[in-house]
Amino acid sequence: MPLFTLGIEEEFQTIDPVTRELRSHMSKIVEGGQITLHERVKAEMHQAVVEVGTNICHNIQEARAEVTELRRHIIELADQQNLWVAAAGTHPFSDWQDQLITPNERYDALIDEMRDVARGNLIFGLHVHVGIQSRQEGIQILNAVRYFLPHIYALSTNSPFWCGRNTGFKSYRSKVFDKFPRTGIPEFFSSASEYDEYINLLIKTNCIDNGKKIWWDIRLHPYFETIEFRICDIPMRIDETICLAALMQALVAKIHKLMKQNLNFRPYRRVLINENKWRAARYGIQGKLIDFGKQQEVPYRDLCGELLDFVDDVLDELGSRKEVEYIKEILDHGTGADRQLSVFEQTGDLKKVVDYIVEETKQGIY
Repeated sequence: MPLFTLGIEEEFQTIDPVTRELRSHMSKIVEGGQITLHERVKAEMHQAVVEVGTNICHNIQEARAEVTELRRHIIELADQQNLWVAAAGTHPFSDWQDQLITPNERYDALIDEMRDVARGNLIFGLHVHVGIQSRQEGIQILNAVRYFLPHIYALSTNSPFWCGRNTGFKSYRSKVFDKFPRTGIPEFFSSASEYDEYINLLIKTNCIDNGKKIWWDIRLHPYFETIEFRICDIPMRIDETICLAALMQALVAKIHKLMKQNLNFRPYRRVLINENKWRAARYGIQGKLIDFGKQQEVPYRDLCGELLDFVDDVLDELGSRKEVEYIKEILDHGTGADRQLSVFEQTGDLKKVVDYIVEETKQGIY
């Protein structure tokens, strides 16, 4: 089997330990982190966001070690600045209007173009890169894997609150991001050249200045030989991040294996996949998705069992069986959204929800 390398990026909240609100870190965490972590830590547009990213990892065990190290460093650096770190797709009650923007020419240009759509994009995600052999293989895999994006997304749901409100969604983060152009489930592309022609047309017509402004839920990376999954909320726990990354890697490996056997996975239209994405955002793992082959609704848990069966024959080759099967723990104990909502139901206090997220973010780092 080819080496389906991994790269994992996580976006964290910086929290004031007194008010429990987001607090702009003025790049102090980033500056401190770059001394030891170098390019693996960087600022984002909002100063209350810190992003970390692993090096290229050859297997899921390397990825776990790096994710754990990065979380530990960021939490320790934040502690030195009297800040906490939290992993959730949105903050339970902080308002985007109160947040400072990082001084940066690129961010200034983005705000000049998108105005409050950019300013209001105060969300926190998980991005996972899976290495591929070629862009042509990559586009074929991408076309097939799109079907499973809602299944993956439901497991990551971790943003039920927005500006102090229970939104009724398990992931409101995607609803915020939908305001951006070029987001959501991508179209079907017949070839890598068609994909590249689309990007080049947008660049030529001044819609974008580079391919990184394609913000779909999954994309061929414009500069790296990777498929990049972008649909997920950042999970609270390391175990959840690693489980999702391992599942994404397994899906890429499985589709690749089918291709090499001259088999295929039926591609579905974007409009159909979007129906499942909406359900995943609204209900998470507690709802039903549509099985388009059977043309009927199926409880998410049943579909998840079928998903595990689908990737089963590549897990041992990848060495990721334990990590992927952590899905069963998520199904038993709930996603981050389920657990946030449970704390709020018990306490009626969104500050207690923040405290819970902060503690969960630390799980497994020592």
